[in-house]
Amino acid sequence: MAKVRIAVAGAGGKMGKRILTLAQSDSEFQVRGALEKEGSDVLGTDVGLLLGRDLLGIQVVSDFEEACGSSQVLIDFTHPGATEEHIQGALKVGIGLVIGTTGLSERTHALLKEASRKIPILQSPNMSTGVNLLFELVQRVSQALDEGYDIEITESHHRMKKDSPSGTALEIARLIAETKGWSLGKALVYGRHGQNTEKKKGTIGIHSLRGGDVVGEHIVSFLGDGEILELVHRATSRDAFARGALVAAKFIAGKKRGLYNMGDVLRP
Repeated sequence: MAKVRIAVAGAGGKMGKRILTLAQSDSEFQVRGALEKEGSDVLGTDVGLLLGRDLLGIQVVSDFEEACGSSQVLIDFTHPGATEEHIQGALKVGIGLVIGTTGLSERTHALLKEASRKIPILQSPNMSTGVNLLFELVQRVSQALDEGYDIEITESHHRMKKDSPSGTALEIARLIAETKGWSLGKALVYGRHGQNTEKKKGTIGIHSLRGGDVVGEHIVSFLGDGEILELVHRATSRDAFARGALVAAKFIAGKKRGLYNMGDVLRP
């Protein structure tokens, strides 16, 4: 069986390194490129040295075509501005994209949709298997419980996370609103302070905690009179996201075009 040829954007970051490390240890993958922004301290570094291993003969570069020209899929865990550049680069080179970057704008989502007519793209706010099962459970519970249950989402991440609320929390809220038939824009309440903060029907509260080295925790609470049902996911290692991204890369490598998410990967 032919190996899946991948390149990784943000190769010098924590997620990039974990993806590269796991890919190097998996016989189904071949790392063909490592991409970083101009000015990065790791530019010119051999990927093997970057990972604390033997030389691999692949250097971290800032030129998209040099990094991705011989790959089938680029895995992107960077930032929204870079993701837009990577979409354009992928269209030019003709490779697939796996995008785990969060905080994407409506403009970026529109670019993804347009690009997916020519190349395969998988975009998800969270790549872990557990979180994507959480998405399904949230929909099932939201459908089963009536409006006598109030809904609150709490997410916790490390102190360095740039976007808030997390993309995962926003996706959970979107799925709840869609299931309930609510307008997402009207339903969302971001934290509370001051007077007259009583819970209103048809709203979803989102609360963000930042601190320490928390990889990621999401709690969805359905609070009724006399009982509370909670759905909880805790990520204890970035490997959960890195492994999911590699599973997604295998899936995308077999596609010619289209826009997919992790639900498509996990669905039988």
